[in-house]
Amino acid sequence: MQVTETLNEGLKRGYQITVSAAELDAKVVEKLTEAQPDVEMKGFRKGKVPMALLKKQFGQRLLGEAMQEAVDGAMNAHFEETGDRPALQPDVKMTNEDWKEGDDVVVEMTYEALPEIPDLDMTGVTLEKLVVKAAEADITEALESLAKSSQTFEDREEGAAAEDGDQVVIDFLGKVDGEAFEGGAAEDYPLILGSNSFIPGFEDQLVGAKAGDAVEVKVGFPAEYGAENLAGKDAVFECTVKAVKAPKAAELDDALAKQYGADDLDALKAQVAERLEAEYSGASRAVMKRALLDVLDEKVSFELPPSLLEAEAKQIAHQLWHEDNPEVEGHDHPEIEVTDEHNKLAERRVRLGLLLAELGRKAEVEVSDAEMTQAMMNQARQYPGQERQFFEFVQQNPQMQQQLRAPLFEDKVVDYLFELAEVTEKEVSKDDLQKAVEALDEE
Repeated sequence: MQVTETLNEGLKRGYQITVSAAELDAKVVEKLTEAQPDVEMKGFRKGKVPMALLKKQFGQRLLGEAMQEAVDGAMNAHFEETGDRPALQPDVKMTNEDWKEGDDVVVEMTYEALPEIPDLDMTGVTLEKLVVKAAEADITEALESLAKSSQTFEDREEGAAAEDGDQVVIDFLGKVDGEAFEGGAAEDYPLILGSNSFIPGFEDQLVGAKAGDAVEVKVGFPAEYGAENLAGKDAVFECTVKAVKAPKAAELDDALAKQYGADDLDALKAQVAERLEAEYSGASRAVMKRALLDVLDEKVSFELPPSLLEAEAKQIAHQLWHEDNPEVEGHDHPEIEVTDEHNKLAERRVRLGLLLAELGRKAEVEVSDAEMTQAMMNQARQYPGQERQFFEFVQQNPQMQQQLRAPLFEDKVVDYLFELAEVTEKEVSKDDLQKAVEALDEE
């Protein structure tokens, strides 16, 4: 087997791999010898079929397999010997397209090598960690929100008109073209006005209604409504208002605390404070991570693979275009132009991505099975009722596994770098932290 360099410009590499016909034949014979003891053929005892006959019978079938293994072996040996790591999957193609059995196989392999990444010196790198304590007012606000979500409803005084936010208890019967339709009727239905749980416009027409009123609600089903027989149709709902109830927030007391699994109100306050400070800590970490990445971007410079830059710039352009055009859900749209801004952002992302990957490799940072399982569970919660199918999908999809593993790996490398840097804490207000977080989106 012969490997000859054909291209070496920057990070671009090209090699011609020649596998001789004799080497291919030897590999085929090796495979046949391996299988020979188990082969049965009419006129011969098991394991006694002559090699010449085996070769005639199965050689052609094994030739392609032997060819692939030989080329793969040559590629692996090349990468092991040179230390090159391709940025993307190498492009491999046969150059002698008129190849026939008995000819040498000549393959052209081209790729972009990952660059040599210089060592990072974290000496003198200082970072500031913003610390926010949960203020009493914030804890009270959070408790009041819990109380509101645990609200009950009490009958308004007789003759009172329903207001937005009230609960009305209604019987209703829906009709399209004068005919009642399936699923369009209910009795004693508790509807919170302003919850937008019914068809647009339905709840608005019940504002001002009183207990005992009969209200004719006229609405139009949206064109994209789930039931085809109703989509785009006008409907009339005959409603009888049986009760009008005003919301009443739960009291901030031990009873509320017990609803949320706490022993008493003080214990619930402690839980809320802990949750708030965990949220603040997450936001603070994002700010400090950006500061770290800014430092790394300034400290380290190296050549970047053009293919990675191009792919990243296109992805950024595509993502930002969809953010600006949220009404377009699919990818049936004009080609998106990549701008200098996209290229600049891609350069930063690729450089930092390669740097963090190399730092993690050298530090032997690994994502554990337990961490992957937790990430899968977190993601699966977005598909209620389909958790098992999601798990199976991820287990069978290496690309999806990599999408889940990549941010976990990056965060662990960032934590490793935080330990190497000099970190000072600065206590700030919640508003100051919020401004720092908002500034991340403006950069």
